[in-house]
Amino acid sequence: MINLNPFPYINGNYCRNATGSELLVYNKYSGELMARVPQVSEKEIEPTIASSIKAFKELRTILPAKRIEILENLKLLLQQQKEEFAQLICSEAGKPHFYAKQEVERCLKTIQAGIRETGNASGESLNVLDDRKFAFTQRFATGPVLGITPFNFPLNLALHKIIPAIAVGTSIVLKAPPQAPLSLLKFAELITEAGAPSGTVNVLVCENSLAEKMVRDDRFSVLSFTGSDKVGWYLKSISGKKKVLLELGGNAPAIVDATANLHQAAQQIAYGAFLYAGQICISTQKIFVAEAVADNFRDLLLSETNAVKSGNPETDGVINGPLIDQTVVERTVNRIDEALRCGANLLSGGKILNAESRIFAPTIISHVDPALSLQKDEVFAPVAILETVRNTEHAVKLANNSRFGLQCGVFCSDTEVFKTAYHELEYAAVLLNSAPGFRLDHLPYGGIKDSGQGREGIRYAMQEYTESRLAII
Repeated sequence: MINLNPFPYINGNYCRNATGSELLVYNKYSGELMARVPQVSEKEIEPTIASSIKAFKELRTILPAKRIEILENLKLLLQQQKEEFAQLICSEAGKPHFYAKQEVERCLKTIQAGIRETGNASGESLNVLDDRKFAFTQRFATGPVLGITPFNFPLNLALHKIIPAIAVGTSIVLKAPPQAPLSLLKFAELITEAGAPSGTVNVLVCENSLAEKMVRDDRFSVLSFTGSDKVGWYLKSISGKKKVLLELGGNAPAIVDATANLHQAAQQIAYGAFLYAGQICISTQKIFVAEAVADNFRDLLLSETNAVKSGNPETDGVINGPLIDQTVVERTVNRIDEALRCGANLLSGGKILNAESRIFAPTIISHVDPALSLQKDEVFAPVAILETVRNTEHAVKLANNSRFGLQCGVFCSDTEVFKTAYHELEYAAVLLNSAPGFRLDHLPYGGIKDSGQGREGIRYAMQEYTESRLAII
């Protein structure tokens, strides 16, 4: 097992005497106590920000070649410990072990993308319509970044904030997710070992009130938040003049056209709905199937759903593990019960399989009232809503009747159907013959409407962390 130092990481060292309350971190399946983490109090906030400012002033003077060297060292260090990190993510976040291994592999690709983009980052030459003048732009980091990350990808989503910061030459303070802070705390020391200046990355575990205090602090030039839409938009409202990057939730739809390969669609949609107990912001939550193929698709989808393996995330083949805490279990039960009282039809699941480990059955439900929370909000549980529609045009209208707009999958074999859907869907990404949960880490990622603003993906986050500066010579 990986050697843990479960302490906040400030200015290149673990803060073993943090003065906040103690946070207990448990194995999400077994309930075993993994660590007691001292949280920081207001006393530690000022030294943290001061170290971040100091690191920013140093980082901005470091040439890109040196920043690339730091990232290359970081990649090598993570590569050497990738199985240990995967096991830690599996335990603290309840993520299926194979999927935790995939997360670490994605982390390595995220770092590699940072290496590539650091070398490619540049401005542009401009025509000033004057033979005696020359103009060009270059992008400069505007100052320290404040990042807040969620539990569901406790390492890779943090790296989507850390790596762009190092790439552009700025520092970052991260609030680790309280449900799963250990992998990020462990990773922080690798950054110092890789040669980054002390204070480049500070990782705090703290109460939300202290996070809000930092959000209001004008010494941070950027806020990068990944989490719920309610919290994200609230933090933006108190953030002052800083730039705000929000990667928020959704209730991602999948559309099954009459021309679709139904077996492929059923397999991918079931996997996309129930992987990691649906605790992914682009998990398939709504399924719209054309009435011409609705009966056949329903039978295929239910067969795939019933075949989903649930239980201990360390067991081979399990994709549906524990929900993150009891609050989510109760919320899921209440939403399903409400829908059933209002006339919904339960097709599969809808029950707790293991109360002690918070395993909830993969659930398919239909005829859910559009006014209910199960339809309107993000479920973040292994629950998907199946609805029959006249055709894909009808499905697009229903999919757009949402306050979210993150990603949508369209299953069809007619390219004209997909092209029309792509142009009409109010989503930041539309995927052909794929559940909406697919993501490549170097591509732009983010949402519209209540699903956020700005884009992650290394190159795109680098743009968010910098401003263009013009030179005329």
